[in-house]
Amino acid sequence: MALFTVASLALWWAESTGWTMLVFRIFFLCGAVLNVAWLSLGTIYLLAGKRLGDISRTWLIGVTGVATGVIATSPAKTAIIANEFPTGRDVFGVFPRILAAVGSGVPALIIIMGALFSTWRVLRKKSPALLSGVQRHAISPRRLAASNLLITAGTLTLSASGMLAGRFGKDSAFAMTLLIGVCILFAGFLVASSSKRARFA
Repeated sequence: MALFTVASLALWWAESTGWTMLVFRIFFLCGAVLNVAWLSLGTIYLLAGKRLGDISRTWLIGVTGVATGVIATSPAKTAIIANEFPTGRDVFGVFPRILAAVGSGVPALIIIMGALFSTWRVLRKKSPALLSGVQRHAISPRRLAASNLLITAGTLTLSASGMLAGRFGKDSAFAMTLLIGVCILFAGFLVASSSKRARFA
């Protein structure tokens, strides 16, 4: 949520005062490269347990350092126009765009598949964990299933920015998907947080 906040603040600042290369780098790093990856780490901890979660976190810290260095130092292909919404394709070369594609696409798939798997397990009244050694509990299986579906919907909404950009315009699309997607995700987190503790059969 902190990364979503930073990306949103960068977008707000740019729309209020004009885009600069520094603001776009912050927006691109936090909004396109890192946030979904860190969000997916929670899914790994919940479904695969602490050991695999800790390993994934260590790797993710390293990847975050590399990505930050790459985005901070990559040369711009074209100058930023203050009153036009820039895109990674127009501004950066291949490597930063690959980082964004992998950093958003693979973690989004982990979140969506993990949420759907967890929902399926919960509705069958089984522990919603991927590994048999991982224990998870819930007060209300239906509520936990609903939270997983909300998280899936929020992730899909955030992934739909490209489609919405074509219909509503880039600025409106990103602002709309950030607002709606984060609200749905947060609703899923709230529902999930009140669904713990009772044991599954």
